[in-house]
Amino acid sequence: MIVAGDSSPLGPPSSSASGADLPAPRPADLLAWYDAHRRVLPWRTAPGAKADPYHVWLSEIMLQQTTVATVGPYFQRFLARWPTVADLAAVDLDEVLKEWAGLGYYARARNLHACAKAVVSRHGGRFPADEAALLDLPGIGAYTAAAIAAIAFDRPATAMDGNVERVMSRIYAVTDPLPGSKPKLKALAAALVPEKRPGDYTQALFDLGATLCSPRSPRCVLCPWMAACRGRRDGLAELLPLKAEKAAKPTRRGVAFWLTNARGQVLLRRRPESGLLGGMMEVPSSAWEPGADLAYARALGWAPTAVNWQRLPGIVRHTFTHFHLELTVVRGHLDDDGTAVEGVWCAPADFHDQALPTVMRKVVAWARGGGKD
Repeated sequence: MIVAGDSSPLGPPSSSASGADLPAPRPADLLAWYDAHRRVLPWRTAPGAKADPYHVWLSEIMLQQTTVATVGPYFQRFLARWPTVADLAAVDLDEVLKEWAGLGYYARARNLHACAKAVVSRHGGRFPADEAALLDLPGIGAYTAAAIAAIAFDRPATAMDGNVERVMSRIYAVTDPLPGSKPKLKALAAALVPEKRPGDYTQALFDLGATLCSPRSPRCVLCPWMAACRGRRDGLAELLPLKAEKAAKPTRRGVAFWLTNARGQVLLRRRPESGLLGGMMEVPSSAWEPGADLAYARALGWAPTAVNWQRLPGIVRHTFTHFHLELTVVRGHLDDDGTAVEGVWCAPADFHDQALPTVMRKVVAWARGGGKD
């Protein structure tokens, strides 16, 4: 059993287990592997070509908490509609949210639009190359700033994502658990960044973690750093990185109100700009809290209007980063056009034009199916 903080499965390392008997990982070896095995990705330039900072930034924002396979079509659609950062800055936020729908973490879409505007207003439509200046832009954190600086401007920056953390923890057999080990892993990674081709090196690390040094069943025999890997030598590779035990996600509950009018339209409303799913459209719902039900929602006046609400069978379930959500869907009808009710009336056929997040698309499917998937 590995005890977090030990340097080996049996406790403190001996002098032979310290890594002194292993060669140091060489960036040149990783770059040679990358030149032969680099992934072809929609946002990646051909070998030797200069990367477009707009493409790098857009892809990195989209890739946060999202898979490469999912991001590809979104990235291509965004570029087709808004070929430059100035084009993106010029459109309404609603248009961005509509194109973003399905990618989740909608604060990223709001920050994406705000950042595009800031790049245009502060920097004349050109992304700065300096990490500090990049960090000053909306929605750009330490990782994204380093990734842009390295990949787009070939600066020797240290971009730490989950792939890089996993590679470093295995190469150096770091058994301190995440997230506490992040500073140590970043220091180890920073010491390896080469002066030449730091952009390619950064992408090589991403590819290594995504294709060979994978979370499960790493393919160590194909790794260009196999001989230097202490985790492999010590039989720990597949167990690293260790992670501190996460608290169980709580469950919140709420009620979604599916209201139709005499024209067959459905009531939607926009969520507040701040907070979860800010600025997105929704089927009106109560607060999402433990124990919420229809009586609770009515008591607090969450229902959009007073009608005969009928509960649909079953529950709509969705999981966010920090909690599970269970929504009861209730259905009501107005015999008029509903102009006195606050919100936006929309025909179901036009839902695709609305910036509906995934959880609300589930509610729509549930309501239209009468409580069935």
